[in-house]
Formats: sequence, C-alpha cells, structure tokens
Amino acid sequence: MTYTDTNLINPDILSKGYTYSEYRDLLEELLTRQKTTGENHSEEMLHYSRMNLLRMDRLDKYAKLDPALENRLENLDRQLFWLVLTEGWCGDAAQNLPIINKMADTTPNIEMKLILRDENLDLMDQFLTDGSSRSIPKLICIDVHTNEILGTWGPRPGTVQEMAMDYRSMSELSSKEAAENLHKWYADDRNREIQKEFLALLEKWDD
Repeated sequence: MTYTDTNLINPDILSKGYTYSEYRDLLEELLTRQKTTGENHSEEMLHYSRMNLLRMDRLDKYAKLDPALENRLENLDRQLFWLVLTEGWCGDAAQNLPIINKMADTTPNIEMKLILRDENLDLMDQFLTDGSSRSIPKLICIDVHTNEILGTWGPRPGTVQEMAMDYRSMSELSSKEAAENLHKWYADDRNREIQKEFLALLEKWDD
C-alpha cells in the first residue's frame, strides 16, 4: 500500500517505518551498543531510553483497553493507516505508544507504522504542536483508500499537555521535577484520558 497527501507521506518515508515490535527491537539493539535513536547518545539520553523500555514493558503487560473503546475499534468500518513520529528517548512516547499499539492490534482495519522524528523533520514540520513545537509522539491518521489525512493526535493527552506547557513558564521548577510530575500523572491516570480522546477521534475518523 502507498499513502500520499501533497507528497508529504510517500513510499520513501513509509519504507523507513517500523512495526511496534520492530521499534522495540531497535531500541533494545541500540542500547546494547550504548546508543539510542537520534544523534545524542549521552548517558542522560541512554538513561531515558532504558527507563522507557521498562515503561513500555509494564504497559504492554498490564494496560487494558476500556470495553467501550474495544467495541468501537472492533466495529470500525473505515480502513485507517496510523503513522507515528517518535524517538526512543521520549518519555511521552513510552507512556502512550503501548496503548496506541493495543488499539491498532484490536482491529484489522488499522495498520500502524512508527518512524523516527529526527530522520523525518520535513514531515514533522508539517504537524507541529501549536505551530512551533516538534513534540512527539505525533500520530497521523490516513484513510487507506483515499489517502486523505483525517487528523492527528499528540504529543500527550490534553490534561498532561496543559501541565507540560505550564511547567515551561515555571522557572523555579527543574526539568527533572517537571518530568517526574508528568510521569506521576500518567501513573495516576492509568491510560484513561488517552482512551477517551481516541474514542472521540474514532467517531470523527470513521464518519
């Protein structure tokens, strides 16, 4: 299959795509060589990537989809392609990709591929958050038959996105403290908000 929309999403970009399993394998293989995705292989970035694999392990094993969302996915009429921009060091990607993958796995009408943001900046720059930020993960939803881009999701559920934006203006809060607060929100939320958001999006995308 090929998906194009004003040449933004083309076979060359899709050839770089990973399934979720392949993406996880890539991260693990890179870490055996003391590397992560992108160009920055500092100990800090390696630490983030290791933590993210642990987060994905936990969510892959324990996270459950809400029955209402499962039912909506099982009754999806439209064939969709989900293209997701991500990076291995991104904490928000680790918190959300496992849930998005579970959604895609629930129905044969969704195919999902992941691509690395920093290898696809031209595409990333067409889907900036608030018109200026290359925030990830960013999911692009495409109609398989018409190649129409139906919409996007990301980089975070709405509540935690507002928190992240607020933290940027708090000079007294360190980046470490901000990250800890955001990850605590994810733990407390237990993937409820992202599922509610996708339930609403599927109503639009399947129209």
